[in-house]
This record gives sequence, C-alpha cells and structure tokens, in this order.
Amino acid sequence: MPSQSAAEQRKGLLSLHGAVLLFGGTALFSQLIELTALDITIIRCFIAVATFIALFQFRNERVRLNNWRDYLIALALGVLMATHWATYFAGMQYAGVAIGVIAFYTYPLMTVLIEPLLHRQLPHITDALMGLVGLAGLWLIAGNSGTTQNSEVIAGILTGVFSALLFTARNLLYKYQFSHYSGTQAMFYQTLIGGLALVAFLSDDWQQASGKDWTFLILLGVVFTALSHSLYTTSLRYLKAKTVGLISCMQPLYSTSLAVLILADVPTWRTLLGGALVLSAAAYETLYGHKQSKS
Repeated sequence: MPSQSAAEQRKGLLSLHGAVLLFGGTALFSQLIELTALDITIIRCFIAVATFIALFQFRNERVRLNNWRDYLIALALGVLMATHWATYFAGMQYAGVAIGVIAFYTYPLMTVLIEPLLHRQLPHITDALMGLVGLAGLWLIAGNSGTTQNSEVIAGILTGVFSALLFTARNLLYKYQFSHYSGTQAMFYQTLIGGLALVAFLSDDWQQASGKDWTFLILLGVVFTALSHSLYTTSLRYLKAKTVGLISCMQPLYSTSLAVLILADVPTWRTLLGGALVLSAAAYETLYGHKQSKS
C-alpha cells in the first residue's frame, strides 16, 4: 500500500509540474503568433473545444450539465475566462512576457483580499500587508515615468492586473458555484462559451495567418490548453492543495526562463526584483491561507 501511495504522489507531482510548465509556456505564444491577443484567444478557444470533445468521446464522459442555472453560471465563467485570456496576452504584448506574467500573478493576493468579503468578513491585516508588498513590486517594475517604453510597461501592468482580477472572479465563481463538475467539463464549457462570446470580434487578420502561426495556434489549443488543464486536474486528485498552490508559484519562473531561452527576452533588474516581491507575497499567501483554513 505505501508503494502505491508513493506512486500516486509521484504521478501527481509529475502531472503538476508538467501542467505548470505548460502554463508557463503559454506566455510565449503572445510573442510567437503574429495575431492580436483577441484573435489568438478566440481561435485558441475553438481548438481547445474540439480537443475536449475528442477527449470526452475517448473517456465516454458526461458532457451535459445538471440544470439551467448551471448553464447560466457556465456562461459567466466562459466570458470571464476568455476575457482573462485576451487581457493576459495583451499585457504581454505590451510589456513583454516577464512583466505580463508577474502582473497577472497578483491574483493570489486579490483572492485572499476579496474572498473574505463574500463571507462578510474583513481581510486579515497580514493579507493587506502582502497586498502592499505586491503593489511595491509592481511600482518597482514600472520604473521611471515619462518614456514611451515605460508607458507600454505601465499599460502591460494595468492590463495584466485587470486580467488577474478577471481570473480571481472566475476562480471564486467556480469554487462556490461550479466545483461539483470536473475540471475538464468546466474547461470545455468555458472555452466553448468564451469562443462564442468573442467570435463577433474576430478580425480578418486570421485569414492571412501563416502556416507557422497555425502550428503555434494548434499547439496552444491542444497541448498548452486542453492537455495542461487535464494534467492539472489529475494532480489535484493526488496532492494536497498547499502543494499544488506552492508549485504553481513556479509558473512565472518557467515563463521568464523560457522567454529568455526562446525569445531572448531578458528581464531588467527592476523586473526581477519587483517580480521577487510579487511572487514572495503570493507564495506567502498560499501558505498562510491554507493555515487559516485549517484553524
């Protein structure tokens, strides 16, 4: 029995690291695909939908939801997820991979500040302090004002933070209203509804997309969306939530490292130091939040 438990834990860790590595690699497509963030998001959604349908057929899984209320919740989740993806990619197209990912990674701080309000409670003072640490990190990344490059950095930070807010709202809605469905089932409806909600805004540029762009789009939809979320869901079966949360904090490290290796996008010292502040606050909140839930 102990060997089976060790094998399950190993499977969970491998699945989680694979998922987080793929999540980190997703950031690269904002630079590799020569389309707008919105076009990338819409096409990504529909490719992921086709992949999920094939997955459901292979697993013989149920696709229908239980009632109409759940379909309305799925509608909200889909709009939130698709808008989050579009703004996430836009932030990186403005300011680069490292800054865009770090700005997005304020979402753990937003979660611990917003979630208590749902229970009519005030956030803990420590959570508020960690929020200030995160803001200090973003301020450091923003650097000196007045230059064209810096205006793009600020636009990237603001867009990334807005993406984090959308992601926080999506996560909380899923946790409290939709978590009785599997992660794969939830992602299917989110990508389907997100694609349908945004398809009217698809530009004509996709018709001129190169073969390279389509290769990257298929990789993004199949491997970096459908497969990554399936691996992540698998890891949740075998690992503690604290372990999942802490390892997930490695996503910006993976994104930045891959951007340096593949795109030669080297972050400045201000970005590295500011990112360290943001990620330290996020990692602390992951640990602290779970301690609170146990007490």
